Amino acid sequence: MASAPALPPARFRGDRRMFSASDDGTMLKQIQGTHAPDGRDVDVRPILDIVEEVFRRAATSLDSAMSGGQQGHDSFEDKTAGAVLEASGMLEALAYIIQKVSCEIQCKCSGGGDAHATTMSLLHMLSNYSWDAKVVIALAALAIAYGEFWLVLQLYASHPLAKSVAVLKQLPDLIEHSNALKSRFDALNSLIKAMLDVTKSIVEFKQLPHQYISPEHPPLSVAMTHIPTAAYWTIRSVVASASQITSLIGMSYEYLTSATEAWELSSLAHKERNIHEHLMQQLALCYQHIDEKKQLEAYHNLVRLFELPQLDNVRILRHLIYMKDDLLPLVDGTTKSKVHVEVLKRKTVLLLISDLDISHEELVILDKIYRQSRGRPEFQYEIIWLPIVDKSAPWTEVEQQRFEQLQSMMPWYTLQHPKLLEPAVIRYIKEVWHFVKKMTLVVLDPQGKVACPNALHMILIWGNMAFPFTAMKEEALWRDETWRLELLVDEIDHNILEWMAHKKTICLHGGEDIEWIRRFTHNAKEVAAAAGIELELVYVGKSKAKERTRKIVAIIEREGLSHYWTDLTSYWYFWTRLECMLYSKMQQGKGVDNDRIMQEVMTILSFDGSDQGWATMWFGSIEVARAKGDLIQESFTRYEEWEETARVKGFVIALREFLQQLHTPHHCNRLILPGIEGGIPERVICAECSRPMEKYFMYRCCTD
Repeated sequence: MASAPALPPARFRGDRRMFSASDDGTMLKQIQGTHAPDGRDVDVRPILDIVEEVFRRAATSLDSAMSGGQQGHDSFEDKTAGAVLEASGMLEALAYIIQKVSCEIQCKCSGGGDAHATTMSLLHMLSNYSWDAKVVIALAALAIAYGEFWLVLQLYASHPLAKSVAVLKQLPDLIEHSNALKSRFDALNSLIKAMLDVTKSIVEFKQLPHQYISPEHPPLSVAMTHIPTAAYWTIRSVVASASQITSLIGMSYEYLTSATEAWELSSLAHKERNIHEHLMQQLALCYQHIDEKKQLEAYHNLVRLFELPQLDNVRILRHLIYMKDDLLPLVDGTTKSKVHVEVLKRKTVLLLISDLDISHEELVILDKIYRQSRGRPEFQYEIIWLPIVDKSAPWTEVEQQRFEQLQSMMPWYTLQHPKLLEPAVIRYIKEVWHFVKKMTLVVLDPQGKVACPNALHMILIWGNMAFPFTAMKEEALWRDETWRLELLVDEIDHNILEWMAHKKTICLHGGEDIEWIRRFTHNAKEVAAAAGIELELVYVGKSKAKERTRKIVAIIEREGLSHYWTDLTSYWYFWTRLECMLYSKMQQGKGVDNDRIMQEVMTILSFDGSDQGWATMWFGSIEVARAKGDLIQESFTRYEEWEETARVKGFVIALREFLQQLHTPHHCNRLILPGIEGGIPERVICAECSRPMEKYFMYRCCTD
């Protein structure tokens, strides 16, 4: 068999030189100078699908052809019938240019021409097409040559016509030395894969939705500056691949085993992979921009939706929870079955918004209130938990377990997964409903209108009596409310309500100084005995000090110092309700100057903020005396001075009058306010002297 001479090595040296020079400004100007699109719109995606299928099948044909076997037919028509049908019209328009490019490549490659010159010639030939169309047309031309080449090899052993063509092309040598050629074809297939990746990236840029990203503005405008270079190197790689196919025809064994050609392919594949990586980074920036635009659009749509009147709440709930119909987004906490938002149609809905750091106490109290409402026709509402998580951070197994644990504890509806919440919804929740970290209960009426931006304080103060949880209902509840013991303790301790009915004097005391508690309870019992009153002492703990309260309760129980609450949730509820009262009053626009309840709440909170113990003494519902630890201890040690007044006016009234006498101008009170969304009051009155307190900021982290 005659052997064709080896191609001149200088061609490859010239290619290597081009690797260092092709990306500079001069080369870029040359490439852009070939680009003169005439505005024709070419949808190349279906054609690219067929081209990719040709290369995929050719890559699997090597072993079959080299072994003389025959590759069986598979479901090609099933997989690509749609693409062929879709591409038929476009292929009819492009068939001529694809064939023209194919002839140009084969002609230049057969003559051993310069690869750069051939590439530039092809770019001039394709000047009227967009960049994505240029590379797809070039790839289609290569696919025809490569596909025909492998088709002949595949059918060589079984089809007489294919065998005759193979002989004329002197391909039997290639089959004979298949093992030596495998690395060459592996390199070629690797380059083809890299070319396809780059081409798909270029096509993807073309298909970006221009309503969300403009080609004239970053980041797409920046990305588009890299497309000409990417197109050049892809077409350059097409030329190199075509040269490989052409050079195999009638090539000698010595040249077939040369490593030079494989190096050329590997170098181009490396170049293409680098280009693809860079393009993907640019695409990521574009998709980020598009997503931001879409979320901004969705956010404004949500804002407008809440401003428009609705027939029912379904449309708003769908926009908040999940717009698509491909899954059921909610889980029924009772049955654990998945349901659609339609189950909430025309119902009052409370959106429970939080992160995954919900405390056990919060859940216990809400669970109790929610279960009390079931079966009560006058309290018909539903709760949905919307967990807010950082969607930009990876979702870990720990977070999944925490989510599932919380979900299993909730008897109400929950979101099937936190990731279902769109960023636009999270933004709306944070910006409009001012969610930061603390749990929020947004109330939607049966038409989806916001009835209350946060009813959590309302429901924790009055429970289901606050239904339908509107600002008007809250105002009416406060209008009928006074500072009384029932408001302070609510249903936390039913014994207190029974003691009130039996005309007993009740003392609530708090703090974390166990020595003071020992002295105070001892003195209080002695004074009560001397005064002839029935006194019941109840320890109410200290806010934000769960473990310290637990230890003190254990000592109180062991030493029999006073009554206490066995459930630590009760202590949390007591202090949380006081914070809720403060928040609610602030939302009502009340101030400490003219609101008795707000004055008393702030007084107890200031007691709790001190290092001392404190106590409030109650007789009946409204007679109260209160003081910090040193003053009330002193009043007990000097009981004989107000004993007569106690017999005439009553124990609590006499104690209050004596405490007023003990107040001195020298005192130091501090008030630590909880981090509530209602803001910090501009003016706070001292509980002892009624003068405005100085305002400071205090940040506290307690892992107790």
